[in-house]
Amino acid sequence: MPRGEPFIPEMITVHLGKPSNDGNVVTIPFPDYVKNVASSEIYPTWPEASLRANIYVIMTFALNRIYTEWYRSRGYDFDITDSTQYDQKFINGRDVFENISQLVDEQINSYIRRQGTTEPLFAAFCNGTTVTCDGLSQWGTVDLANQGYDAYDILRYYYGDDIELVRNAPVRSATPSYPGFAIELGYSGEDVRTLQIQLNRISRNYPAIPKIANVNSVYDYATQSAVLKFQEIFNLAPTGIVDEATWYRIAYIYTSVKRLAELDSEGIAQEEFPAQYTEDLHIGMQGQAVRSMQYYLAMVGAYYSTVLPIAVTGYFGSQTEDSVKSFQKTYGLPQTGIVDRATWYDLYRAYTGIIESLPEPTGSEEEIVPFPGVLLQEGVTSPYVKILQTYLNYIGQTYPEIGSVRATGYFGPMTRAAVAAFQRLFGLPESGNANVATWNDITRVYTDLKYGYEKQPYQNPGYVIS
Repeated sequence: MPRGEPFIPEMITVHLGKPSNDGNVVTIPFPDYVKNVASSEIYPTWPEASLRANIYVIMTFALNRIYTEWYRSRGYDFDITDSTQYDQKFINGRDVFENISQLVDEQINSYIRRQGTTEPLFAAFCNGTTVTCDGLSQWGTVDLANQGYDAYDILRYYYGDDIELVRNAPVRSATPSYPGFAIELGYSGEDVRTLQIQLNRISRNYPAIPKIANVNSVYDYATQSAVLKFQEIFNLAPTGIVDEATWYRIAYIYTSVKRLAELDSEGIAQEEFPAQYTEDLHIGMQGQAVRSMQYYLAMVGAYYSTVLPIAVTGYFGSQTEDSVKSFQKTYGLPQTGIVDRATWYDLYRAYTGIIESLPEPTGSEEEIVPFPGVLLQEGVTSPYVKILQTYLNYIGQTYPEIGSVRATGYFGPMTRAAVAAFQRLFGLPESGNANVATWNDITRVYTDLKYGYEKQPYQNPGYVIS
């Protein structure tokens, strides 16, 4: 992948079918792909502002798949699928609408990102009629356009005020991040530094992997030891050499452990995560119970490559059913796709096991700690509260509205007030409690403020670059 700067790929490779199914792949120019999807997903008669907003989203979603090597890091030889269960509608060989084609040509060097990052936004969307989600409603954009919203206002309506449009990004070849040769003892370069950073991040969740004290871009004995232990843990040949399989397995696990901290869980409060089974969940259902189940499933899928990735939408569709079946297969349960009592409790136990396996935070300023799995509120004493207070104090140097609190580990009235001020400032429900959504936003803002442009310059799977 190119260095950490905006770019538009020349080509994109599309798998015709579900990711795990046999099927042909087609490699086509990226603009042609966008025109095809836009002509398949939306109507050319919609208002121009609606069309433009949807085209930005279609481009950005595809770019996110490419930038993060979402499929390639999982061993596939393509960038995206044509399955709407996982990606967006692509119909190989279809004609495109002329006005949509013209708009794509005008917008093709642009995409959506969060302010302070380069990685394209994971721009979730749905039709907004038969299916609703935490993202853009395609039909909803029509109503907003008719109310006078322009394309950018529509995007902010759905994705928040902290987004921005990258414009005039250059076109480049999107080559895979694997350097094309095995990395072993004595090798040096940026690829080694990438490995060292990723292994150190993984080691926080897998403490058996030794820390690499000196991230110096040199594949030394310390790096080799970390690689050997990684290979041992994840059932790879313990050679100490980073071949393609090891490179992408490291990338996959790195993505996974980061997902635990960065998983999109807007609107879900920890107290809303039910531990008890209430009813069977199946395709066609929607609501908080489905949303909570998807959250657990996504967390488990972060650690088990056999569990298919899942979006937390609150709607039980075909993608959710496939993910449930993959979980059931992994855990030796009947593969019904229905979350019955046995599936629910095995899923919940798997989730809590992951949370409990996370090492206790050390308090190091360099450590970005995943959400602890427990709601932090007034009266709680915990090392996680101390970490929260440290983050808030640092953020408060830039945003004085938040104030400052002593990093004592006790969640008192001053900490509650600081959390509430952060929530108010960043558009979250103002509860004063640190649920998963608040924790993730606090760590995101803290990371952006503290590290900014000093982040790892290569865009590798799951790594948000600035």
